[in-house]
Amino acid sequence: MIFLSDKLNFPDCNLADDDGILAIGGDLSEERLLLAYQSGIFPWYNKGEPIIWWAPDPRMVLFPDELRFSKSMKVLFKKEIFTVTYNTAFKEVIKNCAQIKRFGQEDTWITDEMQKAYLALHKKGIATSVEVWKNQELVGGLYGIDLKDKKIFCGESMFSKVSNASKYAFICLVQKLKNEQYKLIDCQVYNAHLDSLGAREISRSNFLKILK
Repeated sequence: MIFLSDKLNFPDCNLADDDGILAIGGDLSEERLLLAYQSGIFPWYNKGEPIIWWAPDPRMVLFPDELRFSKSMKVLFKKEIFTVTYNTAFKEVIKNCAQIKRFGQEDTWITDEMQKAYLALHKKGIATSVEVWKNQELVGGLYGIDLKDKKIFCGESMFSKVSNASKYAFICLVQKLKNEQYKLIDCQVYNAHLDSLGAREISRSNFLKILK
């Protein structure tokens, strides 16, 4: 196991263990977080644990051209039931992502420390949110890191208060990024919800090649 010092660097991603854990420690400074995402690394840990940095193999991604969604979702878009905005309520989105109850998860990994760190990145234009509204109420959304220079969006978390709201947010984001010629959306690890929308696993080496 590699332990980080105060020095601003990360080990080679290929040194990650079989679970995808690369290193432990360090901090959630803006500089370190940005370096992590630019290097194909992300933090993921529970409250009370040290910061754990991941570089899994394989990597779950979605190529914008491979987005797919069901007939029922297409009906929702035609009916225009939801309104979508970008970066108008980042703090509320990340807070809801932290509070939403998830199957098999007792506590959230989006701690107060994490929320503060990503809010700082949002203020720098690096972290982005998508908001879904119904009758002027925030009912769903997602947030992530936007590597504009690399044309890659790193998804972090999403939430729904009503059925299909998070899917709606994701589909809108992917369509927007496709129009802006983004290469891919990083979904980190396998998720059946995202698999149904067209995401798939690729090797870490392939992911890093696209990233760099």
